[in-house]
Amino acid sequence: MRQFGAFNHATRPSRPLDATGEVAKPRTRRLAPPVLEIHHVTATYEEGGRTLTALSNLTFDVGSGEFVCLIGPSGSGKSTLLDVIAGLTAVDHGEIALGGETLTTAERLGRSAYMRQRDLLLPWRTAAENAGLALEVRGMPRKSAVAKARERFPEFGLRGFADAYPVQLSGGMRQRVAFLRTVLANQPLLLLDEPFGALDALTRAEMQAWLLEHWQQEQSAVLLVTHDVDEAIFLGDRVVVFTPRPGQIAHEERITVPRPRRRSMVTSEAFVHHKAVILAALGLIEQGPA
Repeated sequence: MRQFGAFNHATRPSRPLDATGEVAKPRTRRLAPPVLEIHHVTATYEEGGRTLTALSNLTFDVGSGEFVCLIGPSGSGKSTLLDVIAGLTAVDHGEIALGGETLTTAERLGRSAYMRQRDLLLPWRTAAENAGLALEVRGMPRKSAVAKARERFPEFGLRGFADAYPVQLSGGMRQRVAFLRTVLANQPLLLLDEPFGALDALTRAEMQAWLLEHWQQEQSAVLLVTHDVDEAIFLGDRVVVFTPRPGQIAHEERITVPRPRRRSMVTSEAFVHHKAVILAALGLIEQGPA
């Protein structure tokens, strides 16, 4: 593994003398690299005997503690990108760096926590056993992993449901268990692929607010895929808009709606402005003059 990218350096404006009376060398401060760096990534796949390009020359990054949302048409490569970052899919060209290190596909496995749209809970395991699976795969004995997961059930709104099986849980509760499993992986980067896409509108709104609350506590970097413009603005620090396949960046929108976010903010002038810009970038409305 090699170090990826250049670091910025900041120097002190003055040049003080050292103990010998000589001019002291300026101090430098190394800034942490982004949690995720994607540079000129192109990825293809085979379908019906044809080679199709899912992502084309894609470049962007995610900073430490940043919440970035990806939005774009179906088939634009958003989920493919998460698979690439997680080490499940190889790229044809380009580089992926995590924590400043350029990593191969195999080296990226286990370096991020990945939650797909479906909760993927194992039906024969209890909720606590499902959540503890993230710790088991890292080598913790099953009994200890389940006990560790059980400790966090109250803070995830699951008090009293540790011993319930998935079939006994509502959709929102299943997603909470899946998110707890993701958090217990204890990775600096969370990859969330439409985690609330299968929920009804009211439950989805509740889960979005709940996710923000827990993200502010965990302070992990998040890369979330969504088809919901309101969700992207409500959750994100930045929204990256993809073009139709092959996926490229059509627009990046930095969200100025202040945190902590409240549902009433969706009618604010800033929120409505961001929504108009993103809808225009998606080609869904015409954007008028500024």
